[in-house]
Amino acid sequence: MLEKVQLDKVLFLDIETVPQQANLSEMDPHARDLFEYKNKFRYTSLKQEKDRIEATDGELWQQVHQQIGGIQAEFGKIICISVGFVRQTSMGREIRLKSFAHHDEETLLKQFVRLIEEHFSTPYHILCGHNAKEFDIPYICRRMLINGIKLPSILDIAGKKPWEINHLDTMELWKFGDFKAYTSLALLCHVFGIPTPKDDISGADVARVYYEEGNSDRIRVYCEKDVVALIQVFLRMRGDALVDDGAIKYS
Repeated sequence: MLEKVQLDKVLFLDIETVPQQANLSEMDPHARDLFEYKNKFRYTSLKQEKDRIEATDGELWQQVHQQIGGIQAEFGKIICISVGFVRQTSMGREIRLKSFAHHDEETLLKQFVRLIEEHFSTPYHILCGHNAKEFDIPYICRRMLINGIKLPSILDIAGKKPWEINHLDTMELWKFGDFKAYTSLALLCHVFGIPTPKDDISGADVARVYYEEGNSDRIRVYCEKDVVALIQVFLRMRGDALVDDGAIKYS
């Protein structure tokens, strides 16, 4: 059925997130209590690891904060949203990329909403990501509500029937009903023979690059490359040819 999807109606996306503070010690005391309560099982797991016996309580909690502070919307924030569009030109298909990267999350989210409302607001438009139904889309929605931003229709799924929710997820498509395993975007690129450039950072490096280097451009490039990989995987799932590197227009 994917071949029936109108590519020019699909907005492909990926986000990068970090903890709201570089260190747990910077967190508001009440927020820290809530963070520790929410993540006490992760802390216990770390404490039980043999090679961490000598770590102090504070060191263990800092490791928990580094590992998952950025992936929990209550304690993290979005620092980049990259989106991609597939367009048909006289020379063939091309991918166009745009990123919203800002230290002020509210500004970033409002810019993203403006794009959706101006160009992807009809019932025929679709959002697509990899593991987006589980992570990217819920995270965006939660951070919008926290920042007092009204959800655009395509994100406001409350009360909608399953067939009224215009979200596609390449990881879910790959499962074919099998919910036992996680398949990374990198693995799908490998099995489909999709060439991907070697990045100088990984997802685990994003918080360090953001807080220690202050290099938002480096993170933006990394995020945009994930969107390109996402689009190419989607095309292969449709049985379509890949878009040539020369037809990929970065922001």
